Formats: sequence, C-alpha cells, structure tokens
Amino acid sequence: MEKQTAQQPKAAKGQGAFEWYEALISAALVLVLIFSFFFRIIQVDGESMVPTLQNGEKLIVWGAGYEPQRGDVVIVDSYMPYGKPLVTICIDYETGTVAVNGEVLQEDYIAEPTYLGYDVEFPYTVPEGTVFVMGDNRNNSLDSRSSYVGCIDERDILGKVLLCFLPVSDFGVVK
Repeated sequence: MEKQTAQQPKAAKGQGAFEWYEALISAALVLVLIFSFFFRIIQVDGESMVPTLQNGEKLIVWGAGYEPQRGDVVIVDSYMPYGKPLVTICIDYETGTVAVNGEVLQEDYIAEPTYLGYDVEFPYTVPEGTVFVMGDNRNNSLDSRSSYVGCIDERDILGKVLLCFLPVSDFGVVK
C-alpha cells in the first residue's frame, strides 16, 4: 500500500465566515424581492376599521395580481376618481343599511350600523375602474362617502390584507 503524500488544500482562514455572510445577504435579498413584488408589511393608522383592525396593528398584504372583490379588506395608496358607471351604492342613514346594486349587504363585521354621512349623495354610481371603500367603523371613518376621498382607482390599491402579525395577541387571518 502506498501512502498518499499529497495534502488536501486547507480552507483559507475566514472562508467559512464569508460563506455565512454570503448566505445571509442572499437570503435578505430574496426577502426584499418577495416583499417588494408580492407582499407588503403595513401598519394600521387610525380607527376607521375598528373592530376588524386596530390602530397600530401590523399587517401582511398580498399585492401581486390582486383584483379587488366586494367585502375584501384592502390597503389603498391614493385617491383619484374617474371613469364610467359600473356599480350603484345606496346608504340609508335612518336604518343604517348599505345596498349594492339594490341588494342590502349583511355586514356582521362592522362596529355599528352606518348612521354617519358625508357629502356624497345616494344612490351613487361608482365609476368603472374605481372602488367605493368604507371603513368597518363607519361612524368614525373618512372614506368614499366623502368627496374628499371619493372612489379609489383600482391601480391605487396596494393589495388585500391577509394577516395581522403584530401585536402577537391579535395574530390571525383578517376577514
């Protein structure tokens, strides 16, 4: 039997640490890309969505390829109304009910019936390409019922709220 005399090359000092740093930087880059294109982390600002969302909660929002659906909890970016008629909203402030295209909504998620109105007159026709949004805390929410906010351009919707993760006591799926 012959002995091997050739020695295996030794790893350079610090090469293991460099590989760890490289792996951490790669992982951070992947997370940044995922959260830039698919998910966003948003903090609730205000009380317009009580009881569904509380001021200060941190949310994970899905944005990639999302198209708004009636009843979704969404995050909006800015306010720009325009377009042609698509949906009609009617709010009866005496009974506190909201109707979409003549159908009264069953809104068990709101804080209380909708008694507070602003300057938008009903029935109101929602322009195509826009969304009429209202907070769950209707009597303490500045939303599409006010011409100051108006309807939201679908392009300005950042995404649908999926999950509340902070504070930990409120952790869960948002419906």
